[in-house]
Amino acid sequence: MDISTIRPKVAQLTFQLLGRSVHPELFQVYKAKDIQREQYTAKIYITTDGHVVSWTAAGTTLTEVASSSHQPVPQGRRVFSQPLRGSASDALQVRDELSYKYDFELERVPAEMFWMIQQQLGESSRDHELIQVFDSSGRIAIGGLSFIHVETRQRSLHIQAIHTFPDDLALVKTESCFELRS
Repeated sequence: MDISTIRPKVAQLTFQLLGRSVHPELFQVYKAKDIQREQYTAKIYITTDGHVVSWTAAGTTLTEVASSSHQPVPQGRRVFSQPLRGSASDALQVRDELSYKYDFELERVPAEMFWMIQQQLGESSRDHELIQVFDSSGRIAIGGLSFIHVETRQRSLHIQAIHTFPDDLALVKTESCFELRS
């Protein structure tokens, strides 16, 4: 079976939060990381389209999905879904003890800057486990990449992700914080 590792068009991307877990089988997962802390667990996946972060604490699961709008994602318990265009940020109080904050930005950059960023991120692949370089679409000689940086604390999880889309000379940058309050 030939599995394509080409990125979708950046115009197709959405950013979603669900109040439930999603089956990883719904996505083509390239890299994965499990985190076990005393107060929470998390699963982080790099997918063809972007990423999935599933965080469980105090009996509640929140799942952030950055993916193509064509990616089937369960409709039930969707907290929000929006096209990944421009920039947005918000902070949500999910329950008394749980909060979620996010920022995202879709940035189109000049070709020279794009290639420099792509090269710098690609060079970090030797030292970082959550990075995936994708195949070229054929239109441009290089493929996109996804880079996720994870910071764990006793009661919070902080995720920074950069996804590149060479065909569109675009960067998608997201930053999320899942927090269990005292």
